Amino acid sequence: TCKKNQNKMMKGLVTLVTGGASGLGRATVERFVQQGGKVIAADLPTSKGQEMAKELGPNVIFAPMDVTSTEDIEKALDLTKSEFGKLDVLVNCAGIAAAFKVYNFNKKLPHSLDTFSRVVTVNTIGTFNVIRLSVGLMGDNTPNADGQRGVIINTASVAAFEGQTGQSAYSASKGAIVGMTLPLARDLSSQGIRVCTIAPGLFDTPLLSSLPEKVRIFLAKTVPFPQRLGKTEEFAQLAQAIVENPLLNGETIRLDGALRMQP
Repeated sequence: TCKKNQNKMMKGLVTLVTGGASGLGRATVERFVQQGGKVIAADLPTSKGQEMAKELGPNVIFAPMDVTSTEDIEKALDLTKSEFGKLDVLVNCAGIAAAFKVYNFNKKLPHSLDTFSRVVTVNTIGTFNVIRLSVGLMGDNTPNADGQRGVIINTASVAAFEGQTGQSAYSASKGAIVGMTLPLARDLSSQGIRVCTIAPGLFDTPLLSSLPEKVRIFLAKTVPFPQRLGKTEEFAQLAQAIVENPLLNGETIRLDGALRMQP
């Protein structure tokens, strides 16, 4: 019976997922649709989003979107409104990574400022950009018995807390997402919109799949328990749990098998 209630809760909810064409985003799109929801999967025009939407059926619509483009986001929100009539949930999964030390002492080269700026622009400013433009549509919703109108879920990383060597830009971008979680929840509390952040550990995503198998096996062994890489479905499962639990708000949840990143 518990399973039935869960489905009932997700049924009919309209969710916008950024970075929705691969990895954590795609897993979230798939799960929310299986639970009876409707999803706008937003990702870069070069992504496999269009094929994915075809594959998953009429309850998934692909919106070509760069999170740094206000125009793209507004178009995706217009599409959400015209196709599904409302927006209940926003899941921000779009992100990029970079690995450079602050200074290369052999080559006497400082970290590229363009690279640092790009990572922060996509990860931090991109996340904020989608939120600031989406909440107006969420605010139009009729509140439920609790007064809730919407839920926002952001994606940080354990690198926000233990960034590794070469992760200055990435850690800064993800630490900022953690830092804005509470003030955003406070800003939106009067409208009944909750904001939470998931900080994933090591997950089996395209971001990691580029690594050699040997490295992947080594990384999996650094996770205390369960001693493996996270499955993207497990991220989606937590995203659903956040949507379903009305008291989760203003918090960052580590999803990492007790992993603490080493230098």
